[in-house]
Amino acid sequence: MTLEAAPPLETDPLLDDPGTRIVVCCGSGGVGKTTTAAALGVRAAERGRKVVVLTIDPARRLAQSMGIASLDNVPRRVEGIDTAPGGELHAMMLDMKRTFDEVVEAHADAERSRTILENPFYQSLSAGFAGTQEYMAMEKLGQLRARDEWDLIIVDTPPSRSALDFLDAPKRLGSFLDGKFIRMLMAPAKIGGRAGMKFLNVGMSMMTGTLSKLMGTQLLRDVQTFVAAMDTTFGGFRTRADATYRLLQAPGTAFLVVAAPERDALREAAYFVERLAAESMPLAGLVLNRVHGSGAAQLGAERALAAAENLEESRIVDRAGGQAGSRTPESPDGDSPAVEGDSDPAELLAAGLLRLHAERMQVLAREQRMRDRFTALHPEVAVAEVAALPGDVHDLDGLRAIGNRLATGSPVGA
Repeated sequence: MTLEAAPPLETDPLLDDPGTRIVVCCGSGGVGKTTTAAALGVRAAERGRKVVVLTIDPARRLAQSMGIASLDNVPRRVEGIDTAPGGELHAMMLDMKRTFDEVVEAHADAERSRTILENPFYQSLSAGFAGTQEYMAMEKLGQLRARDEWDLIIVDTPPSRSALDFLDAPKRLGSFLDGKFIRMLMAPAKIGGRAGMKFLNVGMSMMTGTLSKLMGTQLLRDVQTFVAAMDTTFGGFRTRADATYRLLQAPGTAFLVVAAPERDALREAAYFVERLAAESMPLAGLVLNRVHGSGAAQLGAERALAAAENLEESRIVDRAGGQAGSRTPESPDGDSPAVEGDSDPAELLAAGLLRLHAERMQVLAREQRMRDRFTALHPEVAVAEVAALPGDVHDLDGLRAIGNRLATGSPVGA
């Protein structure tokens, strides 16, 4: 039974469509999301769109490839882009803590902002609480979209153990900030003074001792002070998270799942495709990165191995025949006499190359099996295959090359 080929993913029409306002590149770690996002940004800008690329990649490869010394929480213009069609490109890297600070400053007065920003618990929360990075990525996306300064926003989702964290974390953080534990800590501050502390002692009598041991008395007070100061902004967290979530479901958003032709990456991609469908989020297709090809695909692995073995067997026979035959006189410098039957070095090279080709064809066959398995599960998902490059992408030309491959979107070697 022959599987039907997946429909081709056409990225140029997606980028050219003025109705496309947000493209989200998602997938498991190490599959090329950052490079894909940057390449799409370059291509869209050079086709006339005003683009900003938001990356959350701590490796900062995006800054290097775009020729920017450093990226920060402010969009920076990328030089070297062909602006003749009228487009331009900006890039930025999410500063998680700074974004959190901006949220506080925007939704609290100066005195309360200072109290929150100087609070030790807030400083710990904003620097590394589980889910904060993903939540702040959503916050920043919402901010960029609200400014309406760019035609197209391309998001490189955070590297994480699970590609689903980008969708789940905002809800988790919102649930934490709206949770019963936080509200319980907030209650004494609302009552105020000694009455509030009495409420804390009575209402939490069953857990205060344990919390003090786990958190420490000072930390518990820091948490309570933080929650009291944040009281006016709690509702805003969930409201904005819900608004951004709806934005991701809107017709102007397109998700691109990025994967490598490997079992684990494609399993994660399949899971993400199913999750996007369950959340009614618009999936544009799958970008399959680092796909290997061959200019001599008609020579299969078995035939290549057989040819290599024939050459090697012929060499052994030649050597044996040479040892039984005549020998040349000993060389003047005392070296051992040469054997007339030694095989041609070209044969050794040819045999080695045939074995390398056989290994490459085995890799191609394995990748094809992985693609076929994904396509069998999700035949409706459009696919663009991007051929593996001989080296890392480190400049705009490399990003343009990736963009060209994405636009072609045809299977490698087709």
